Amino acid sequence: MPSTAGSGKDAGKTEAPDTPSVEQYLVKDPERFALNIARMIEQAGKAASAWAEPREKGERSDHVAEPAADMVRTFSKLTEYWLSDPSRALEAQTRLFSGYMQVWANAIDRVSGGAEVEDVVKPEKGDKRFLDPEWGKNAFFDFLKQAYLVTARWAADLAEHADEMDEHTRHKATFYVKQVTNAISPSNFVLTNPELFRETIASNGENLVRGMKMLAEDITAGKGDLKLRQADNTRFEIGKNIAVSPGKVIGRSDIAEIIQYTPTTETVLKRPLLICPPWINKFYILDLNPEKSFIRWAVEQGHSVFVISWVNPDERHGGKTWEAYTREGIQFGLDMIEKATGEREVNAIGYCVGGTLLAAALALLAQEGDDRIRSVTFFATQVDFTYAGDLKVFVDEEQIAALELAMNERGYLEGTKMATAFNMLRSGDLIWPYVVNNYMRGKEPLPFDLLYWNADSTRMAAANHSFYLRNCYLENNLSAGRMELAGRTLSLSDITIPVYNLATKEDHIAPAKSAFEGSRYFGGEVEYVLSGSGHIAGVVNPPSLKKYQYWTGGKAVGSLADWLSAAHEHAGSWWPHWQRWIEDQDATRVPARQPGAKTLGDAPGSYVKVRV
Repeated sequence: MPSTAGSGKDAGKTEAPDTPSVEQYLVKDPERFALNIARMIEQAGKAASAWAEPREKGERSDHVAEPAADMVRTFSKLTEYWLSDPSRALEAQTRLFSGYMQVWANAIDRVSGGAEVEDVVKPEKGDKRFLDPEWGKNAFFDFLKQAYLVTARWAADLAEHADEMDEHTRHKATFYVKQVTNAISPSNFVLTNPELFRETIASNGENLVRGMKMLAEDITAGKGDLKLRQADNTRFEIGKNIAVSPGKVIGRSDIAEIIQYTPTTETVLKRPLLICPPWINKFYILDLNPEKSFIRWAVEQGHSVFVISWVNPDERHGGKTWEAYTREGIQFGLDMIEKATGEREVNAIGYCVGGTLLAAALALLAQEGDDRIRSVTFFATQVDFTYAGDLKVFVDEEQIAALELAMNERGYLEGTKMATAFNMLRSGDLIWPYVVNNYMRGKEPLPFDLLYWNADSTRMAAANHSFYLRNCYLENNLSAGRMELAGRTLSLSDITIPVYNLATKEDHIAPAKSAFEGSRYFGGEVEYVLSGSGHIAGVVNPPSLKKYQYWTGGKAVGSLADWLSAAHEHAGSWWPHWQRWIEDQDATRVPARQPGAKTLGDAPGSYVKVRV
């Protein structure tokens, strides 16, 4: 569940002059420029060594599970599809050639001083890569831009209109085409980006020296893989200026710490609140800072808040299954709550994959007679994976088998692998702007707590991750009533407690349609709510910011489009609506509960501080 924000992309820009000029692209100090190019090559060599050394020592190996291998296979199938029919191939080639001819004709008109001509194809709305005036004023850069856009649009159409290919392969082809076209954009290279070109000339190449030095540092930090820096991480420290809501660790198992937060009201709701966050990222997305903290806000509304902080797994946790995460995480949390408060009835929240685990656990506990959770809220959670979005690109039998082979060597999947996969979902926002800013401009990214959290990746325990990929993304067993856990076959219809199912409209990880469809499988009343924005900002949206909106419309019946057309739109945050829903379940209040004297340390605990 990566972030959806960007930072630091515009630092160090040089402004284009009002009229195109060759002077701005000519080296003024050849000797200094040559020296810096030599220094850049030296730093590039260090980057290559940082990549090669762990592989030479056997500390890092590249398996066929890498996306590049699957991308090659997918493109081979796409090429075979188009070439298998000569008329189809000719039609595709003709469309591309026609586009190039129009671009060439425009370039000739521009160079010859003819009348202004309309671009053959324009960047999509919101595309910030070609905002510099030189992309339009300078004939060379304008030609590059239009040729690139024509090619990218044509390639996307090839994947999208491969109608006779199976759906999964076509989905992968569309996704990989987007990755390649994002990567080869002329905006990503010094000689084909007017902004980068000007900056390189103006600094005599010093930007490239800094950039290659940063690249070497980031490959070293990733232990042989690129750990792309998206924020100035030196400005944050967990427990100091991030994840600072006061509380205590009241329990610790092999895979989870249970945190109880200190109350700020004289009375609290009788039912405590247990939050089950994802283990793919760390829980403090819900406690970034006092202004954006859902945890702090919930405490202020009178909740006794308890949070599961998952361990960052290593070799010891390779065999930890979903049952272990249920027993040693969720049920352990319920036990700690009962011990701390004496209460058996609890409200629960699950976020993203934490919500998927919580749903499976609820179905299991229903069969076992454990009814302590009396209401459940899901944040951007999938229980049915029919419409699971672009993450399904990485899930088929061949890729999972290769991934399992890699994980079984150490007992876990490296956190950088998951971080890269999530960043690829929005590579135009989360990869290439930072590649350009960091390694071409040589600019440090700005401090940004959300992107600090996004980069604070976690490893995946092998048994846990394999179970998740196979049972959810590959086989969709949970909604189909086929998932087996603790020797039982689970059915979501056994979950008859009230459900508040929050989806986010622009979610690229748990699409709103996927969460909507999942609402149908629960056995009780479901309140489906749709928030504006995406997977993070749509959830972490405090009322004080007065941002975005949310929609309510009762039961999730019919199609999402039909539901939305009849839904009521509300300005601002959904948090107060959720609070009213919670109090509708049980508004009984009792004196506030302080964490006990015998605790295991202060919040946010020790597990969350383990970095990879």
